[in-house]
Amino acid sequence: MTDFERKLYQIILNMSLYRRNPTLNDLKRKTGKSEQEIRAATKNLIRQGKLSWNKDKQIWII
Repeated sequence: MTDFERKLYQIILNMSLYRRNPTLNDLKRKTGKSEQEIRAATKNLIRQGKLSWNKDKQIWII
């Protein structure tokens, strides 16, 4: 896991603990990265099995 992926994972984890899904704008503001970089890192985390998305409940599963 790269430093950016670790940071993104930690942001999603912390926001999920407070029952709030981070929006793309939240992630862009908190990381300072572009949408493409965030999407690529998120896809990598999903491929690694660190994250998954529950479509029914619209939440991240960590």
